[in-house]
Amino acid sequence: MAKAAEYGLGPQTFPRGWFIVAEKSELDAGPMAVTFFGRDFALYRGESGRPVMLDAYCAHMGTHLTAGHSAMIVRNGKQIEGDSIRCPYHAWRYGPDGHVDDIPYHEGPCPKSASIRSYPVRDVMGCVMMWFDPEGGEPEFEPPYLKMWDDPRCVHWKLDHLGQINIHNIEVLDNMADVRHLGPTHGAPCEYFENEFRSHVVIQRQGGFIQHYKAHLDTVTWYTGPGLLLSKQTFGGVEMVELIANTPVDDGVTKAWHAVVMLGKNAPPSAEDIATQRAAQAGALEAFATDFEIWKNKRAAIKVMQLKTDGPFNNVRKWVGQFYKSREDARKVQEELNGVYAVQQFPQPSRELREKGYEDGLFGV
Repeated sequence: MAKAAEYGLGPQTFPRGWFIVAEKSELDAGPMAVTFFGRDFALYRGESGRPVMLDAYCAHMGTHLTAGHSAMIVRNGKQIEGDSIRCPYHAWRYGPDGHVDDIPYHEGPCPKSASIRSYPVRDVMGCVMMWFDPEGGEPEFEPPYLKMWDDPRCVHWKLDHLGQINIHNIEVLDNMADVRHLGPTHGAPCEYFENEFRSHVVIQRQGGFIQHYKAHLDTVTWYTGPGLLLSKQTFGGVEMVELIANTPVDDGVTKAWHAVVMLGKNAPPSAEDIATQRAAQAGALEAFATDFEIWKNKRAAIKVMQLKTDGPFNNVRKWVGQFYKSREDARKVQEELNGVYAVQQFPQPSRELREKGYEDGLFGV
């Protein structure tokens, strides 16, 4: 299991960006204790419906705010008040901003030193996404959002929870450059391929005949920051968007989710529309599972023994590295990389295919 420093990504151990930390429906069961970025967090939904994410431990005596369920304040349904949460030990109340705003047995102002860190967190397309920045900065770009999600014909996904894998997420993102694995691994050798870098977004355009679907497949795939991949896929008259999300749990340990969204023929979607979407998601997961199996059984590729015909691994890793650097240094990386890159032996996509994603408003840039 290799760590960020071994890959030379940057001075930070964990990257900056938007990341999935839970499926929206998971919070229906109450507050959650979650661990990401080598830290413990308290995640809950306030009475207004707002998701809230705080550092896990009460400053008073170090109690985890959401890990236990036996305390009477929790069992009696009294822990959440408005968008605030009470510690199950002594009932100190933390607001969604992380400040203590009430201590039941104390009169006068609450100690400011009792504050804990609050993180930007949002409900986005059935997912709870947090903004993580090791330097504590506010979000510098928006999480991705698909316009089709609001279409009355849209069949919304339910996430495939793939669990943890002992691999650094840089090796998941390597797929954005890896033109040569598509044939041997997925039975979909490329007929055209290119990458484009646009600041915090990296785009892959590729296409060819895919054995799994027995059809020609065209894909426009993009990462918004280092944790959220969306891929628009068109084949055999079918059009869908695949989600692959990876969030660091610890240095060199990654948690992953997967899903597919597509439009049905009816508004609202019929049972047949939903069955079609579920089958499409299962098929896409079967294809992605081949990558997952390989990642589970390989040693770390600290450096790629790269051929010119492999794909621009170094550029993708440089792009990922910006999120491990200061914002000032990240802008320098963007200025250096922004643009379109071809791969030897592969033609680039047509102008129509290249412009399609922008016309659809996919990239959010």
